[in-house]
Amino acid sequence: MSEPPRDDDVTSHLLALERGALERWGQGDPSGFLEISAPDVVYFDPTIERRIDGLDQLTRYYEGIRGKIRILRQEILNPKVQRVGDLAVLTFNYVSYGGNENCLRWNCTEVYRKDPVGWRIIQTHWSFTQKAT
Repeated sequence: MSEPPRDDDVTSHLLALERGALERWGQGDPSGFLEISAPDVVYFDPTIERRIDGLDQLTRYYEGIRGKIRILRQEILNPKVQRVGDLAVLTFNYVSYGGNENCLRWNCTEVYRKDPVGWRIIQTHWSFTQKAT
């Protein structure tokens, strides 16, 4: 009987998936995220009014922004993975820099589920980072 993967291995794997998808995103290609999302994915971000349900709807949304995003430099800060069985929650702070070095700061939560094809995102939530006042 094989041992289950260590949490460190899962953390490294999920961060690699996320970094790969973000690299493609920064080049205007959202397909990296579509490829690691489950058919029943749900999606939130601060630019949309309602939750997006399912990979088909997410694909339609992403097609509307394909080629419109350019990120020259990015950082994943403070990543943390919390795992329970075949579920893992990845949280991190994200900083992206555009062409004139303007930066956007985000909070991200990705819930991954292990299924027969591997780890897939089932819930994603992006929000703008707010400084305490």
